[in-house]
Amino acid sequence: MTTPAESQKFPTLLSEIQIGNMKLKNRIGLAPMTRVSASDDGQATELMLRYYESFAKGGFGFLITEGAYPDEAYSPGYLNQSGIANEKHATAWKRVTDAVHQAGSKIIVQLMHAGAQQQENPYKNGSIGPSAVRVKGEKVPAYGGEGPFDTPKEMTKEDIQDVIRGFANAAKLAKDAGFDGVEIHGANGYLLDEFLTDYLNQRTDEYGGSTENRARILIEVAQAVREAVGSDFVVGIRISQGKVSDYKHKWAGAEKDAEIIFSSLSKAGLDYIHVTEYDATRPAFEGTELTLAALAKKYGSVPVIANGNLEDPEKAERLLKSGEADLITLGKGALANHDWPQRVVKGGPLQEFDPKVLEPKANIKEQEIPKVEINFTEGMACGVDGIC
Repeated sequence: MTTPAESQKFPTLLSEIQIGNMKLKNRIGLAPMTRVSASDDGQATELMLRYYESFAKGGFGFLITEGAYPDEAYSPGYLNQSGIANEKHATAWKRVTDAVHQAGSKIIVQLMHAGAQQQENPYKNGSIGPSAVRVKGEKVPAYGGEGPFDTPKEMTKEDIQDVIRGFANAAKLAKDAGFDGVEIHGANGYLLDEFLTDYLNQRTDEYGGSTENRARILIEVAQAVREAVGSDFVVGIRISQGKVSDYKHKWAGAEKDAEIIFSSLSKAGLDYIHVTEYDATRPAFEGTELTLAALAKKYGSVPVIANGNLEDPEKAERLLKSGEADLITLGKGALANHDWPQRVVKGGPLQEFDPKVLEPKANIKEQEIPKVEINFTEGMACGVDGIC
């Protein structure tokens, strides 16, 4: 248990919080990270179970999984990506959610449609996007791709409705699989973010043009997912400016775009907004001192999760204490320290992230998963290095 002295050092980071109907023991989450370790048909594997279980045993209050594809059409982006598109996927994930819950954490599945950033798809040839515009950059070798991205097929109105239905059906399967919630992936250059992006969305109908129109599909997905799962299931969304294919991108409308996006999403039935930037503490745009998380708080009305270079617990505590965000998620810091929350509680040393863990392929490596044993009496996990 956290002692009074330790709680005093990081009082916000280590405090409880309620998100929708989900009560969290602390405000520290695992960020979603693509690890291409599922079976060929998208089922969660034993290695994935132990990977997620290790973060739960390490004290993370909540875990957000890698992006799982929601349909067996154009949504997959990578080979060996996990899915939540059918009953087999749900059954496989149920073993993971049971293990995470047994270890004392909550788990949310991220629903991701790759859109024009697709690298490989086991179901369909070609990709789809808001317009027939190729995304910038090239495919990522660590995720099995090479060369430029393909030019997507411009989506019809029917395609858009198919995508919305796919997200809603996947959310229902996620609820059946024992997840505590779903996160809609509206960030990092994948399909929903492509609609938000001015140079990728050249449509002239109600899904293109103004920022309000370009945000329409995100709102409709959020509303459809909420209707599918009911009011007692957590639904969030992830938002970013930068992309896998264009990490320097900024919204053309700057703070005005932020106002439109965050205010409209807050009214769409969501329980939280998860924003990600390279550094969550840096200003979102030139000419402002506000971070993207602070803008989400300013213009939204739901809890905000911040992500981006928050591995230093003092930095994370300052961000939360300032009121710019309500929770944080860790990527590199979590990969280097599966027991990051426990190390913070006990004042243990934090390991530096080694990028070689994602080479030559970004799949989960056996040596990543620490050997830990749960102490159910104290509700803590004791690592091999003695930090407990």
